[in-house]
Amino acid sequence: MPVSIMQALDIIDQNTSVVNSELLPIEMALGRIMSEDSIATFNLPRFDNSAMDGYAVKCADANSTVTCTEVIYAGDDPQMTLQAGQAIKIMTGAPIPKGCEAIIPIEDVTVNGTQVTLPSEIKKDGHIRHAGEDIKSGTVYLHKGEKVTAYAIALLASQGVTHLRVRRRIKVAVFGTGDELRPHFEKISPHQLYNSNTPMFLARSQALGCEVQYIGSSSDTIDSLEEAIRSASDADIIITSGGISMGDRDFTKEAFGNLGMELHFDKVDIKPGKPTAFGTIGKTVIINLPGNPLASMVNYEIFVRAVIRKMSGMKACHHATVQTRIKEDFTLRPGKHTVRLGSFDGEAFLPFSKQLPGMLSPLEQANALLVTTPDIAKLEKGKTVKILPIDWEFTSEVKEDFFTR
Repeated sequence: MPVSIMQALDIIDQNTSVVNSELLPIEMALGRIMSEDSIATFNLPRFDNSAMDGYAVKCADANSTVTCTEVIYAGDDPQMTLQAGQAIKIMTGAPIPKGCEAIIPIEDVTVNGTQVTLPSEIKKDGHIRHAGEDIKSGTVYLHKGEKVTAYAIALLASQGVTHLRVRRRIKVAVFGTGDELRPHFEKISPHQLYNSNTPMFLARSQALGCEVQYIGSSSDTIDSLEEAIRSASDADIIITSGGISMGDRDFTKEAFGNLGMELHFDKVDIKPGKPTAFGTIGKTVIINLPGNPLASMVNYEIFVRAVIRKMSGMKACHHATVQTRIKEDFTLRPGKHTVRLGSFDGEAFLPFSKQLPGMLSPLEQANALLVTTPDIAKLEKGKTVKILPIDWEFTSEVKEDFFTR
């Protein structure tokens, strides 16, 4: 009995473990998932400083001419105290001197030698950046489960952090099944096919930040399949394609079962890609995808991507959708939850009219997909739809209904 798409994702979530952590220099942590909160050890900014090149003044001196004989530069440690009737020239980022109540930008004053004429109104604390207004000491400024970005690294560096504890890279092993499949770097006979799925899974897993291992292709025998599985025994995720339908030589599930796999589901109510299986051997996740390239790609994006997000420790590990509209009228066969690949141009989504499970060209052209419910037979131009992005990561901390109804 096939499980629903949402049931499959729930099962994946419940049976996927987060990988352990490692300590890395912050420069090497880009793209990793934080395994603990980062807590500020001091304020940011560390001290009150000027947001502008200008003059440190007192509010009571508005609309008057004051005397300026001193300058404070960024990096200085000013010891003077500003008095009434005085101004101190100050550069952006320089510490605020004692007695200063506001900063007046250079362009808002008139200077004549040491005499500075101030504007008629001075706003207290104007153009002063106060200590801790960005980050206060003792507060969490980066959270466990967040992805380390270039801007997160900037925050870490601003706190003097040199190393960060993050989740290690996920190890993905891939092999294909089928006597008719040969690697793309070999010559083939007319009755054989090049294996396009395995290099696709390897490349996609790399693009999602995983380490990858190429096992090669296995022939359609129990012994050959078990040998391939043993070769991938240290992987966190093992991905195979083909050999999981009802054919006489579809032995993949049996081979995994012989080596201790607990099978959690072996069919999903989805078109294309019904023969998709998910199991575990200990903490290793097994995903058996269909042999047809387009069907396997669709199920990779929906199910394997969910495994990678959960395993990586991402707090926002669920699929999130973009709401848009259909660019043109589109008809489809009702009766099943159906996935359509297409192109999103930022304003509308155009599903591909030509999409068969064995095709390859739509995979390269698609940057998003939509999933329709079984009752949908037509999507009229302008209808609001939900799409799942392929080319970029878009996730949610809460499970979302991503079906177009």
